[in-house]
Amino acid sequence: MRVDYESLAKTIASLTEGETDQIALMATIACEVHHSDDRFDWTGFYRVVAPELLKIGPYQGGHGCLVIPFSRGVCGAAARTGQVQLVPDVDAFDGHIACASSTRSELVLPVFDQSDQLIAVFDIDSDQPDAFDEDDATALSQLLDQVFVK
Repeated sequence: MRVDYESLAKTIASLTEGETDQIALMATIACEVHHSDDRFDWTGFYRVVAPELLKIGPYQGGHGCLVIPFSRGVCGAAARTGQVQLVPDVDAFDGHIACASSTRSELVLPVFDQSDQLIAVFDIDSDQPDAFDEDDATALSQLLDQVFVK
């Protein structure tokens, strides 16, 4: 089952209308995105909780790493650079943190608020190699902006 991003964006907009609590928004997005596509094995947020430090937030799937410094892994790279990380093979990513041994590919998107502050990264892992493409990155970036930047 491949995600229909247009339908997903409408569903999330409806569910989050009027909500301002970031944790509630993250929980809703993680749930809806996770269940929208069979490629998505782990779907969740790592929140910026201190300078250069991410801590696990709402997610769907097996356990994740609890803390990730900006200096490590795919999530850290997204937080450090403010750029989407599209990784077709996590074993080929220098410094990858194996939070789950089943992860083969990963898509991590920086999440900004209305004042352009990095508040989190949105991490999607797949147990399939090369599971994500630019269309996924673009659609998910737009979805995150729709909710957190408005």
